[in-house]
Amino acid sequence: MSERPFRILGLQQVAIGAADKSALRRLWVDLLGLSVHGTYRSESENVDEDIVELGSGPGRIELDLMVPLDPDKRPRVDQPPLNHIGLWVDDIHLAERWLREQGVRFTPGGIRKGAAGHEVCFIHPKGSADQPRSGEGVLIELVQAPPEVLRLSEPAGGAEDATG
Repeated sequence: MSERPFRILGLQQVAIGAADKSALRRLWVDLLGLSVHGTYRSESENVDEDIVELGSGPGRIELDLMVPLDPDKRPRVDQPPLNHIGLWVDDIHLAERWLREQGVRFTPGGIRKGAAGHEVCFIHPKGSADQPRSGEGVLIELVQAPPEVLRLSEPAGGAEDATG
């Protein structure tokens, strides 16, 4: 395996699905006090979601509260209830290409604009005969980190200070 040409910078989101979004909102917004940052609705992804946030600034984490638009269609964003996790990545195009070369299976759709406006792609939870590597049962969203997150991941003082 060649040296990995990208870095995972941190947790960007956790997506939770249910059949009833009002129940999710009662818990996460009303009882736990998280604020709604936005909404996202997509017929092609069969999803209606509220985007709430934990924390603030570039280190904040999204919690996506999702329900299927049509419970009889796929994907069923409420099954499993912990739908997916999102990871910040420093270069999504390089990461996706390199991971594919390593035999990682991605979901259909390629790199595209996600609910929060960042470029995203998804590592499939199950491998296949020609792409045996996967999320091992977990759908993993790779999310292109914006400049403020990239700055947080830079070493303090830069490389010159570390050597000398």
